[in-house]
Order: sequence, then C-alpha cells, then structure tokens
Amino acid sequence: MKPSRFPVTDDHIHIDPVNGRGIEAAKDFLRAGGTHIFLVSKPSWSSSVHPCCGADYTTVFDETIRVAKLIEAIGVVVFPVLGVHPAEINRLSERMSLPEATKVMKDGIDCATGYIREGTAIALKSGRPHYEVNPEVWAASNDILVHALKRAAECGCALQVHAESGPCSDIAEMAQHVGIPVEHVVKHYGSPDTPLHPSLIAKHEAIPLMTSERRAFTMESDFMDENARPGAVMGPKSVPRYTNHLLGQGLITEEDCFRIHAETVGKVYGVTIML
Repeated sequence: MKPSRFPVTDDHIHIDPVNGRGIEAAKDFLRAGGTHIFLVSKPSWSSSVHPCCGADYTTVFDETIRVAKLIEAIGVVVFPVLGVHPAEINRLSERMSLPEATKVMKDGIDCATGYIREGTAIALKSGRPHYEVNPEVWAASNDILVHALKRAAECGCALQVHAESGPCSDIAEMAQHVGIPVEHVVKHYGSPDTPLHPSLIAKHEAIPLMTSERRAFTMESDFMDENARPGAVMGPKSVPRYTNHLLGQGLITEEDCFRIHAETVGKVYGVTIML
C-alpha cells in the first residue's frame, strides 16, 4: 500500500465489530487511501443497551472508545463523536413517559459531555427525527437538541446534527441563541443549502462545484457497518475512492484535498489533521 500524499477524512462513519465487519471495514478505508475518521457512536440498541437513565449510555460510549483504539492500532487516526441518536426518543417512549424519555436523552448527552471534557472524545452528536412524528415528540426532540447545543457551546466542541433533509435553518437560529458558532454545528448527511456546516455524502453531485467555489464542506460515508444492511449508507471506501476519482478527473487538485480533508476539518472540530 502506497503512503497517502494527502489526508482523506471521513466525517461520519460507524465501525461495529459486534454487528458488522468491524476492523476489516476500517482496513478497507485505509487501503483505499483513507487516513482519518470521525467515529460516531451508534444507537443504544446496537450495544443491546436499553437506557433507564443517562449513565446507562456509558456502555455505548465506552464501546465506541474501545473500537477507536482498535482502529488506531491499524494506522487510522480516529476522532470519537459521542451522543444520543434522535430516534431513541421513540424507543424510550415505549417504556416511559415522554418527559422521562426527554430527561434520559438529555442526561445521556451530559454523560457524553464528560468524555469531551476529559479529552476522550472530540465532538457531540444529537438531532431530531428525520421522519414524521407528532408535535409533542417534535417539540421534545428540539428541546433535547437545544440542550446538546448548549453543552457543545460550554465545552467549545462541535456538534454533529442528525435531522431531516434540507437546510434546517431553524437549527442555525438555535445555535446562535445559545452561543455556538454555526460553523461548528455539522449537518450530517447535509446539503449545500444549509446554513450549518455541511457534511456531504461521498459522491454528492455538488462536491465539484462547491470545491471550485472554495465553499467549506466535509465528506462522509455514513457507513453503518451492519451485517443486516451491508454497504449502507455507503461503503467504507467511498470517501477516499471518490476523492481520488475527482482528483484523477481533474475536477479537484491536491490543494483542494488538503483544504477539504484537513484545513476545513480542523476549523470545524478544532483538531490538527496531518499525515
């Protein structure tokens, strides 16, 4: 395997040795030219955890950190991202009241914040359902999201947002209200029209144009690493492969690669990306 000439960062990926291919998927990323990943914690049920309080998420977060260390051992730089998946609200509400579910999720975010403060993780994740829910669940989800934005502002870290498709302009207003810069609020599976920082799925048709316009964005595979859904959303090779494809077609330059995968990532997350 030839050494990379430039960094290639996947802004949102899951690696799951229990339910998926695990480290073999991370090796695929590395062999394809990938160098850095933002490893995002999976929903609690992926770890067979059924939270009754915020502290129960410790098992989920500790597993993410454990996997991060395994991936680092093969030569990929890993930045853990911890939080509570917005779909948890539906599962929790089957076992408890909506206010109780809201509290558990907020406390779970507080639990994740502890990892940020001790330097074990680099960013938080939160959001709201990307599917239709009743007004009460929608309001509770936005309440949880504001809580996460506040915690990210207090920690000075970025927040990855899992939400519905589209610009999500109201989330930018929430961010401004609590004092976190919108460029540190990352719209996972984003689109060019968002006022938040867009993390674009690999092969997004806007990538060449946004690159030529020198607009800030990052790239992700959202690889779920679940044997039940192989390759969903995209495979672990997607970000390095598409980056090198664009480079080979002359649609981007190596300078663009450094800007997308190192400079922009560094500005959003406050990390240093280097080979």
